[in-house]
Amino acid sequence: MRAVGSVSPILLVGPSWVGDMVMAASLVEVLRLREPGRPVDVLAPPSALPIARLIPGVRRTIPLGLGHGELGLVERWRVGRALKGEGYGKAIILPRAFKAAIAPFAAGIPERVGYRGEGRSPLLTDARSDRARKTARTLDRFVALGMPKGSTTAPPPRPRLMLPDGTMDAANAKFPLAGEGPVLALCPGAEYGSSKRWPAEKYAALARAAVAQGYRVRAMGGPKDAPVAEIIAAESGVPIDNLAGRTNLIEVAALIAQCDVVVTNDSGLMHVASAFDRRLVAVYGSSSEKMTPPTSPFARIVSRELSCRPCMKRECPLGTLACLEAISPDEVMGAVAQLRP
Repeated sequence: MRAVGSVSPILLVGPSWVGDMVMAASLVEVLRLREPGRPVDVLAPPSALPIARLIPGVRRTIPLGLGHGELGLVERWRVGRALKGEGYGKAIILPRAFKAAIAPFAAGIPERVGYRGEGRSPLLTDARSDRARKTARTLDRFVALGMPKGSTTAPPPRPRLMLPDGTMDAANAKFPLAGEGPVLALCPGAEYGSSKRWPAEKYAALARAAVAQGYRVRAMGGPKDAPVAEIIAAESGVPIDNLAGRTNLIEVAALIAQCDVVVTNDSGLMHVASAFDRRLVAVYGSSSEKMTPPTSPFARIVSRELSCRPCMKRECPLGTLACLEAISPDEVMGAVAQLRP
């Protein structure tokens, strides 16, 4: 898709994490406001690309056939060369890795903006300092790349997602839920690692309490979350509609968008729920609610202030998981009660 007239499109090199792609929606909205009519395309791995298709203002999504953590230097160069004739005037590169800057460089895009890191500055035309990486909100760091260097702005727009027409109806027809009463979604997974996952037995106890209060409970997640969702369903002793591993990402987004309350770890699905302004309770362990908070006005955060937290580790370095073990099902259910419609 070549540029029309003098309007050159922007290539956004997106993240592989689902939650980060949701937060990138704020950047796309800022670009739409600052440069109306300028197309934005997203290049990203398959894991997050379905979310990119739900971001208002994204014209086209381009798959990068590499998973999270794959180097794939030759493939990235090949993808970039294939984009050389597309007329992109600017690339904004959200991941900090060296490899993420290869495709825009190979495509010969004249303006390439990203944060310095891993010695990749020679591949960028606008290499920016990332001093605030460990303290600033990820969303704000993303949005800053769409602004002139050194500029200050009002708080950025909250991330929003938009489902295609008919998506909700199709999801409901494929995954009908019997009974009456409000729907509570449990999202017990976190792709990052175990240090972000509230224990399964606590989710099971929460499910029992929720059913006792009239909720219909659904478990949501991807294939990797299916085993823990099965444990929750078995240990709870109450009816749970376990959809973990049965839905694709668009289907789970459509179902979450209709739930009354969502209880979730700090995960991609937390950000999906937040982007649909769901009432949600977010349980934080090793990560920081200051850096990756839900932006829904109806969100409640449950966490513990400990000297070892946030450690940002995938697994608890102390082997105790104290930051999550200290959070009780009663406390989370209390937060749910505050949000009940």
